[in-house]
Amino acid sequence: MFTIANGIILKGENLVPLRENIVVDEGKIIEIGKDTKEGKIIDVEGAVICPSFINGHIHIGDSIIKDEGYSFPLSEMVKPPNGIKHVALSKASDEELIESMKSSMWEMVNSGTTHFIDYREGGIEGVKLLKEASKDIPIKPIILGRDDSFYGDDPDLAKVKKAISKLLKIADGIAPSGFGEITDEVAQLISTECEKQGKISSIHVAESESNQIESLNRNNITEVGKGVKAKFNQLVHLTNPKSNDLEVVSKSNQNVVVCPRANATLNVGVAPLNKMLKLGIKPLLGTDNVMLNSPNMFRELEFSLKIMSVYHDDYLNPVELLKMATTNVCRFDINNIIQKSTIDEGSFAEFMVVNSFSKNYHLNIINRCETKNILYMINKKVSI
Repeated sequence: MFTIANGIILKGENLVPLRENIVVDEGKIIEIGKDTKEGKIIDVEGAVICPSFINGHIHIGDSIIKDEGYSFPLSEMVKPPNGIKHVALSKASDEELIESMKSSMWEMVNSGTTHFIDYREGGIEGVKLLKEASKDIPIKPIILGRDDSFYGDDPDLAKVKKAISKLLKIADGIAPSGFGEITDEVAQLISTECEKQGKISSIHVAESESNQIESLNRNNITEVGKGVKAKFNQLVHLTNPKSNDLEVVSKSNQNVVVCPRANATLNVGVAPLNKMLKLGIKPLLGTDNVMLNSPNMFRELEFSLKIMSVYHDDYLNPVELLKMATTNVCRFDINNIIQKSTIDEGSFAEFMVVNSFSKNYHLNIINRCETKNILYMINKKVSI
């Protein structure tokens, strides 16, 4: 048992700043209060105590090819099965993949992340590799698998059903690449089977303008519209919404993940976060492909804060932005699988204690902090 004393906690789902102490016992927050103190006392006078980060979207297998293919078009970089990353993954040994993924996970842990949602290539073997790589690291991967049988204009649906069944036995859900690579029948099979088994279904939508135009020309519906119609739990990117795409999403129970640094690197646009927030959408934030970016959420937060004011002529609310990296996920049913905690009594102890440079505690995290400014990283797997 220990007490983090005299810090400014960002409490609850809404990250309300309060000067209170936190008592932790056996990995759980058992009491929060101004005067409460139990066990070992850790005085962090004036430091900010923030929920740990969740990286809402990442391709950690790309860790083997950091910065390769820079300036190439999106389709050449990441489109299966012949994109630069897919060719590299197919040539890498299991040992190379495991070591590179371990390195990225430790980078996440050291920069405040305790959970990440991974789009896992390589079918069942790809899922097993990430489980092996993460087993001794204090981080929780949420693994969304995929299978090569999903792709093509005329897939064998019997094979697809079999692949889905096998994947869902060991993965947390399924995440095909995008609607440009799969048929509507495959998309529906994935989302339906995931819903039946209480697993997560996720898909990329509207990452590029060309993807949206192609979808409209071919199907008279946007990729976003298809994602909502197919009832995927999670829609990733929404960088280039059309007409009423965002309004449609806001009326659904699906969650959104945005990846501003990756979109900027690939030159495909900037997601309209301000508009999403005005419509009541509560996005998650992700770093996307490790080949493009470090998986450091501090860097993602600062970039997102500043790029929005340039592209969308309005300042982003820093509280809402920080929630994208910490507590927004707690609003959704998928958190039954993810199990991300807020700073509340009875919650798992998953938070970081960081240096205070500013009286604006949310901007302090977003705009000032770096990995080196983390004083303590508290995880339910770690005790002080």
